Parts: sequence; C-alpha cells; structure tokens
Amino acid sequence: MPAGTLYRGREGMWSWVAHRVTGVLIFFFLFVHVLDTALVRVSPEAYDDVVATYKTPLVALLEYGLVAAILFHALNGLRVIAVDFWSKGPRYQKQMLWSAVGIWVVLMIGALYPVLGHAVREVFGS
Repeated sequence: MPAGTLYRGREGMWSWVAHRVTGVLIFFFLFVHVLDTALVRVSPEAYDDVVATYKTPLVALLEYGLVAAILFHALNGLRVIAVDFWSKGPRYQKQMLWSAVGIWVVLMIGALYPVLGHAVREVFGS
C-alpha cells in the first residue's frame, strides 16, 4: 500500500463516529417524543402516566445525555461546516475538534444544575 493512504483512525474518524451516533440518538428521541405526544389523542390518561415517568431521576439522567448528544452534534456540525467551506479548514480540523470538545465540556458543566438539579433534590432531599 502506498505511503500516506492507510487511514489509522485518529481524531477525524472518532469525531465522524460520534457525529453519527449522536445523530441517531437524537433521531430516536424525536421518534419517541412524537409517539408519546400522539398518545394524548388515544388516551389522555395513558399520556399522563407516561409524562409522570419522565419526572423520575433516571429520566433526568437520560435528559442530561440528550443535552450532551445535542450539544456535541451541534458543535461538531459547525466544525464540519468549517472544514468543508473554509479553505484552511482541513489544516485546522484537529484543533477545531479539540476546541469544540472544550466548549462542549464547559457547556455540559453549565448544564449540570439546570438539568439534574431536580433529580438530585428528589434522590437526596431538599
């Protein structure tokens, strides 16, 4: 095999995989959200039961995961746009990925209390 053609799976590959995985997770969330919202037309009582399960600490943790997926997908999507449409994008794609990850970490730390605060109070008391 000629030198320089063997892809070794570095940051670009992992960001590609993470972008696809987060996209699929967001799609499935939207699918379930449409289904549970449609349930109100079939049985308002069943809808109320489903919504009541959404107030549990486990679902709050899943919501935090959803926020993580959406934020990463959005930030990485902006990076992909920059790589595709900026002439120097491919040269700086690695630095842009680590910048996006850094911004993602800061935003996820900021989302801890708003998303998980209720669940923590429910588990450990006020």
